[in-house]
Amino acid sequence: MDYGEDHAKPIAIDLNYERHRYMYRVVKRVFDFVASLIGLILLSPVFLIVAIAIKLEDPKGPVFYSQTRLGKQQQPFKMYKFRSMIVNADKLLKKLADQNEVDGAMFKIKRDPRVTNVGRFIRKYSLDELPQLMNVLLGQMSLVGPRPPLPREVAEYTEYDKQRLFVKPGCTGLWQVTLRNEAEFSEMVQLDLTYIRQRGIWTDFTIIIKTVGVFFKPNEAY
Repeated sequence: MDYGEDHAKPIAIDLNYERHRYMYRVVKRVFDFVASLIGLILLSPVFLIVAIAIKLEDPKGPVFYSQTRLGKQQQPFKMYKFRSMIVNADKLLKKLADQNEVDGAMFKIKRDPRVTNVGRFIRKYSLDELPQLMNVLLGQMSLVGPRPPLPREVAEYTEYDKQRLFVKPGCTGLWQVTLRNEAEFSEMVQLDLTYIRQRGIWTDFTIIIKTVGVFFKPNEAY
C-alpha cells in the first residue's frame, strides 16, 4: 500500500466514480455484516470482561458510551464505545480546550485527566472501540473507512476536508494503522483521502490485518 506520493499533495475525490463502484460496495457490505456478526459473537467474553472492569472502577457509571457522529454525506448516527472517561467528561472539555495538542478540527491530549485507569488500558489496546461492531452490523459504519467526526468538528471543516465524508465511516483506517495519534488533523485528512482514492478489497483486508496487529503491539493510542 503506497500512500507516500498522495500524502504530500492535495487530493481530489472523483465522486461520480465512487457512486458507480456498485460491486465493491456490495462485497464490502456483505463482508462487514458477516464479519461484525461473527466478531460480536466471538468477542462476547471480552465484552463481558471489559464491562466488569469498568463497573468495578466506577459502579455508578454506565459501561457503554454513545455519541452523535456524522457519517456518509454528514448523516448523524449514534456511535457506541466502551466508556473510557469519567461520567461528566464532555462537560469538562471546554476547560481543557487550551491544552489541545493537535492543530485543526480535532481534540487530543496525551494525559487527558478525564480518562479512567481502565480507560487508559482499553484505549491502548483499542478495546474501547469494539462496540462499534454493532454500528457496522447496522450499516452505519464499515470495518474500514475514515473515522466519523463530531458535528462540532465538521463545523470547522473546509470543503476539502469534507471529502472524507463522501464514503461510509469506518472502525479503522489508513491513518490509524500508520501515524495514529502522531498525526496532525491535516495529515489525517490526507491519509483518509488517500484511502478513498486507493480503496478496494485488498486494501481493506490489509488494513484489517494491520489493525489486528495493534491488539498485540499497541501503537500511540491515547
